Amino acid sequence: MRTVIVDISISADEFIKQYQFSSAVVSTHSRDGRSVRFPANILQRFITHAGVKGSFRIQFDNNGKFSGIEKL
Repeated sequence: MRTVIVDISISADEFIKQYQFSSAVVSTHSRDGRSVRFPANILQRFITHAGVKGSFRIQFDNNGKFSGIEKL
């Protein structure tokens, strides 16, 4: 299993415009500089009126498929 930590700051308006579709993908960089892409829908439970803000630990299985996320 692979784990990355990302810092995310997406306003509520931006999330709705950019990531509302089930096929939407977030592209960012992990704290250690790796390029990371993951399905935007994994952030749904963390959306507030301010958007999605914070640090997250994302786990991927050995095939690179999402397996879990937690807010730090």
